[in-house]
Amino acid sequence: MTSFKKITAVLAFASLAAGSALAAPVSYDVDGSHTFPRFSYSHFGYSTQLSSFSNTTGKVVFDAAAKTGSVDITIDMKSVNTGFVDFNSHIQGEDFLDTAKFPTATFKSTKVVFEGDKPKAIEGNLTIKGVTKPVTLTVTSFQAMPHPMMKKPALGANAFTTIKRTEFNAGKYAPYVGDDVRIDVAIEAIAQ
Repeated sequence: MTSFKKITAVLAFASLAAGSALAAPVSYDVDGSHTFPRFSYSHFGYSTQLSSFSNTTGKVVFDAAAKTGSVDITIDMKSVNTGFVDFNSHIQGEDFLDTAKFPTATFKSTKVVFEGDKPKAIEGNLTIKGVTKPVTLTVTSFQAMPHPMMKKPALGANAFTTIKRTEFNAGKYAPYVGDDVRIDVAIEAIAQ
């Protein structure tokens, strides 16, 4: 093999290796101080009630070049905030979240659907009160870029889905208190 062919082969291999390194998936830890799942439902038709959870952990894996990713989230159901202290305890009871038996809820993705360079939907399994159902989160915004303060890769997204609470054994007072529950998630995650 001539020197020129050897150099060309080495450069081609180096190019492939560099491309693979750039396309490698990046693992991110959920930033619990900027990640808040919220849920909303109709209260007897009078109003839409809004509540949130203040303790969420998990991992996100994102590979921009390969257009793949995964999401694995755990929500501390005891961190529910309805805006009213007494109702926080009430909604954790057996008829609703039953946090004594089921202290966490989880979402584990099975597929991330891309539109161009960004995710537009995340399909996966949502588990609440020990019941697992497939759901699709519609992504309404997504950003992946270096964090300006932490100087690390970071990403963030907003997404939503709607579930029937009766399907998760949390249907007391349905349909008067709405069976349809919209879940909105604001998430930020930092590469580790």
